[in-house]
Amino acid sequence: MIVKEKGNAVIVEDVRDFDLDNIFDCGQCFRWERDEKGRYVGTAFGRHALMEYDGSSQILIIHGADEEDFQTVWRKYLDLDRDYGKIKEKLAERDKVIARAIDYGQGIRILNQEKWETLLSFIISQNNNIPRIKKCIDNLARTLGSPSGQFMGREFYDLPSPEVLAGATEEKLAPCRLGYRSKYLIETARQVAEAGLDSLERLGAPEVTSQEAFEALNGYCGVGPKVANCIALFSMGKLDRFPIDVWVRKVMHRLYGIDEGDMKGMARFAEQTFGEYGGIAQQYLFYYITHCKEI
Repeated sequence: MIVKEKGNAVIVEDVRDFDLDNIFDCGQCFRWERDEKGRYVGTAFGRHALMEYDGSSQILIIHGADEEDFQTVWRKYLDLDRDYGKIKEKLAERDKVIARAIDYGQGIRILNQEKWETLLSFIISQNNNIPRIKKCIDNLARTLGSPSGQFMGREFYDLPSPEVLAGATEEKLAPCRLGYRSKYLIETARQVAEAGLDSLERLGAPEVTSQEAFEALNGYCGVGPKVANCIALFSMGKLDRFPIDVWVRKVMHRLYGIDEGDMKGMARFAEQTFGEYGGIAQQYLFYYITHCKEI
């Protein structure tokens, strides 16, 4: 990659295996919005940015950032140092079905998101659709969070800290329209506040195995296997985790013939077939089933 600053933007050349629609519209994050030009504006780690990508020239432009922002935040966040070309080749060699899904969602990358934000986001995601999840998260940030600045004519807010959310009541969260999830969020915040945010951060350490992180995450209120797998995959670098929701159950049934109720069989198949890249394969399959009308 070649990184240059130009005005209030960073230009990154030679960015391969990358597509903003594939990345931001595959169900892994909820604080980015697409504009009429196909660009995405959003926030992560207290920073705000407008991103645009030209696939023909393989150039990524991040507006609102300088080179330091890119090196300290966006480079890792977008997982730009991982060779997805090689990963796609390995997955495609193992299975013809995943090869078709990869071809359809070829530009997906797994984001390295904030762990606290991801924990809250996927508790909120339960039995919910993506537009409503985004609205709930934004409401939570505006109700209990703090302003993080203006960008592109929009006021951004950080999500509340564990301590602030732990001190809230369900009545206080009523404007967020979280329903039964409010009590889960408050109790989880209490757990994190009591143990310290570092306890959550440590689960992403390389020496913590994928299974250990999964089991620890299941100890938080409102977190079950699917949510735990999502958090481990999207914020802790545990790329073998294979979250199974209603869409993944559908695609595994339609394309692999596994009964929709056999989630253990799906997890076993994913482990045996996709191995250490199970989470990446899951995102290709999720994007395929939710966007392609031909399956």
